[in-house]
Amino acid sequence: MSLLDDLSSSIAAAAAAASPGVVGIGSRLRGSGVIVGAGRVLTNAHNLRGEEVTVTFSDGRAVRGKVAGTDLDGDLAVIDVDTAGAPALAWADGSVAVGSVVFGLAATSGGPPRVTVGTVSAVNRAFRGPGGRRISGSLEHTAPMAPGSSGGPIVDAAGRLVGLNTHRIGEGFYLARQADAEFRERVEVLSRGQSVGRPRLGIAVAPAHVARRLRRSVGLPERSGLLVRGVEDGSAAAGAGIREGDLIVRVAGTDVSDADGLLDAMAGATGAIEVAILRGTEELTVRADLTGRP
Repeated sequence: MSLLDDLSSSIAAAAAAASPGVVGIGSRLRGSGVIVGAGRVLTNAHNLRGEEVTVTFSDGRAVRGKVAGTDLDGDLAVIDVDTAGAPALAWADGSVAVGSVVFGLAATSGGPPRVTVGTVSAVNRAFRGPGGRRISGSLEHTAPMAPGSSGGPIVDAAGRLVGLNTHRIGEGFYLARQADAEFRERVEVLSRGQSVGRPRLGIAVAPAHVARRLRRSVGLPERSGLLVRGVEDGSAAAGAGIREGDLIVRVAGTDVSDADGLLDAMAGATGAIEVAILRGTEELTVRADLTGRP
């Protein structure tokens, strides 16, 4: 058997295994989704336009579903919908190497899903989600994706879920959320009807280079950090006494110099955290209570 025959057989096997678990999202096919369990469909949060959405199955059946849980910063959502026995995709083991052959599936407007083939071109890539937060640990691959593919699966030759297509980064390259253990745990949380949020201080900040320039212009020593340009009323920052003009230099024991560093330092925090700020030449440490402030 030739290499071409081997590839054709692999594509056919992946399509047969995974196609019944791929759905269309939206009445006009805004995107795709993946059945991850009985009554549960996973997709990108940016494919949704409200609490209800039309889900179209590979057999042509269209049903209204309701959002069970969302992770807006991670661009994930799980929909509660009658899957009527349609099979869920099996999960891969979570590990994938550069050069691995993968298959992309996406819903079409009638008929079985579209299937393409490519390779994993990079791992541990990062991109910005719809809300501007950095999403790390993603796969870059070359399986061609047409409009409407977002939220569809990347699978291995056995049709097991390797990643969820999320972002296009240029001609011929795409990013997918890797379906590793952390990703699977997040999906299970969303499937239980729990939406996910990240802790936030409630501030607007200026980039570090702007902060350094402004401090220099008024005769203050240069220092890396985030210059507070505004504080939301009732926010954790307001409760901690953080003011416009303060320079945040350390959060939860971690030095910060950009917004990503600030978000990483707060990741997983649920209670009060220490925030070190420069107010003029004086360094102060305040406690910001993140409880109940997703």
